[in-house]
Amino acid sequence: MKFALDSVLERAGRFFMGQSPIHAAARKLAQALTDLRIPFAIAGALAANAHGHVRTTEDVDVLLTRAGLAAFKERWLGRGWVEKFPGSKGLRDTEHGVKIDILLAGEYPGDGLAKPVVFPDPAAVAEPDPAGFPVLSLPVLLELKLASGMTAPHRPRDLDDVIQLIRVNRLPREYGERLNPYVGVKFAELWQAAQVDEDF
Repeated sequence: MKFALDSVLERAGRFFMGQSPIHAAARKLAQALTDLRIPFAIAGALAANAHGHVRTTEDVDVLLTRAGLAAFKERWLGRGWVEKFPGSKGLRDTEHGVKIDILLAGEYPGDGLAKPVVFPDPAAVAEPDPAGFPVLSLPVLLELKLASGMTAPHRPRDLDDVIQLIRVNRLPREYGERLNPYVGVKFAELWQAAQVDEDF
């Protein structure tokens, strides 16, 4: 499937200006969760954007607890959001046509199998973003993306995100000591890759 270049550029421009349907869906979701006093943290590409790695995305990733998701569904399901399929944790914003991917505290990134890195309680890892809603802290974002990319071969973008986050934040090699040892070796490997000058 091909898309007209001017259409692609327009969508990208709106995204980088914070005026895309993705941003509108994130703001709407954040307001609804805040009104219900449900702890949450924006994750995924939007969190990477908040930490300096600017790239587009097609969905909104948000970290919730199971209780938080249940409370949100009880209040808002069928009122601007619908489930991807009956009983699913994934949602869709019907107003903006945007997919909402729910990451649940206690589950595991990447292949979903048990590992030392787990999706944490959002209340413990969220930090304020200039846009006005909580996002994952940088160390947690790095841990989750590393664990995901290490165990899910179909998600190489997660590892590239780590390289770009290392570059844009000028992280030292020693930053890996702040991360779960499970991802330490991979962080060191990607840190080395991040030092390669792309201007050639």
